[in-house]
Amino acid sequence: MERAADSPLTSGRAPESPASVAEPLYGGIEGGGTKTVCAVGYSPDRVLERVVLPTSDPDSTLQRAVEFFSAAQRAHGRLAALGVAFFGPLELRADRPAYGRLLDTPKPGWSGADVLRSLKRHVCTQIVIDTDVAAAALAEWRLGAGRDVSSLAYVTVGTGIGVGFAPDRLKDIRPFHPEAGHLPTRRAAGDAFAGVCPFHGDCLEGLASGSAIHARWGEELRALPVDHPAYRLIGGYLGRLAASIALLAPVERIVFGGGVLADGRMLPFIRSAARDCLGGYHAALDDTAAMDLYIGSPALGDRAGIAGALLLATDAWARCGTGCEGQNPRR
Repeated sequence: MERAADSPLTSGRAPESPASVAEPLYGGIEGGGTKTVCAVGYSPDRVLERVVLPTSDPDSTLQRAVEFFSAAQRAHGRLAALGVAFFGPLELRADRPAYGRLLDTPKPGWSGADVLRSLKRHVCTQIVIDTDVAAAALAEWRLGAGRDVSSLAYVTVGTGIGVGFAPDRLKDIRPFHPEAGHLPTRRAAGDAFAGVCPFHGDCLEGLASGSAIHARWGEELRALPVDHPAYRLIGGYLGRLAASIALLAPVERIVFGGGVLADGRMLPFIRSAARDCLGGYHAALDDTAAMDLYIGSPALGDRAGIAGALLLATDAWARCGTGCEGQNPRR
């Protein structure tokens, strides 16, 4: 089990209450396609304990998470609330029978998995759930790369591709969350790759995700030199996604994160492709310096998702306290 060191996170927009004997303890779980991170603490920058688990089958993964939180509560006390940030698609409408379950997903064995049942039964009854990418967007906006802007989009490129927004003012009224990784896209000239998405084949995720990169070249992106054709090709697809966000859901900043982009070497290709795709239509972005500011890396690195999960928990408790058991509080 990995003990948490002092976190580099700052308190951002949400000031903390002073520590006290009765200070609430929170839990967070970030479920990604490859790994699942669990943590307990008083806030995202005061984490007491965290562990990284492999995302295998649903029963084994969630059982390991339950075991971590059970041991953590024996050591540190009872959780006031638990924030769950999981890969999707998820049913997030609390009034639906499938609330808290995964819907049809490319992740083998996870379609229909009930994420909340065992967590609510064995860990904490007050749970708030959202997608992993939405939680990462919230954390970067509050605590990281978006602290100086009023709106932010977070794009994660890992096993799949996802997009989340902060603040997310449509969350309460839309029937399902964004799944921008499954947008169709214009193929690059000469790209005959069939795609890996089991639903759409050559959607963005099918062509440019970590799974697609490995299927194309048999390597992770970080193993390829920066002059490899993969960078221009994948950067082109991701740049088109950035341009689509700029046109469809304008935000002040787009942050590209996830394991595939962790070293930052892809960003220049994404920026260049986004600018080319916009073709001068957004005059404010038709400038290298402006695009460098508009599209950036996560300030929280690989901690954005778990920090967001903990923010979901702290927000739920601050908004509802003990009076919203079983609800899904919204920011």
